Amino acid sequence: MITVDTLVKELHLLPHPEGGYYKETYRSEGKIPQSYLSPNFNGDRNMATGIYFLIEKGNFSALHKIKSDETWHFYYGDALEVVEIDANGNLNITKIGSTILKDETFQYTVKANTWFGSRVYNHGNFSLVGCTVYPGFDFNDFELANRHLLIQLFPQHTKIITELTRE
Repeated sequence: MITVDTLVKELHLLPHPEGGYYKETYRSEGKIPQSYLSPNFNGDRNMATGIYFLIEKGNFSALHKIKSDETWHFYYGDALEVVEIDANGNLNITKIGSTILKDETFQYTVKANTWFGSRVYNHGNFSLVGCTVYPGFDFNDFELANRHLLIQLFPQHTKIITELTRE
C-alpha cells in the first residue's frame, strides 16, 4: 500500500493552510473578466483550477468558504467526509470514496459561499482527492471560519464546528 509520505514526496505536495497537503495541478490560461463575474469577485479569475488534496487521520481541512463552486474527485485511500453548513444553517455530510454501495460517491460539488471542511471518514488512514474550482481558485476568495462567530450563527452545530476549526 502507498503511504502518506510516499504520496507527499511523489506528488510534490505542500502543507495546505486549511490542513492537509496539496499541489496545484492545473490553472487555465483563459481568464474570466471581472465584468462577467458576480460583484463579490474582485478582479479577473482563471476559468478553472485543479489541485491534488491529501488529508490524513487525525487531521482535517478546517471549515472555510470560497466564492466559487468546488468539485471534489476521489482518487485513492479511504473515503473523505465533506461537511457543509449552508447560509440557512442546514448541515450536509457527503462521503467521497470508491465504495458506492456504501453511500459513497466518486465526486461531489460544494456550492459557492458554503461553509465546508473535510476529514478522513470513519477513522480511515488517509484520503487523496482532487478539487476543481470554477471560476478558478484565488486566495482572495478564501475565508477561514472563526469558530466563535460560526457558533454564534449556527449554535445547533457547535460540536462539528468545534471539531473542524482550529481557533
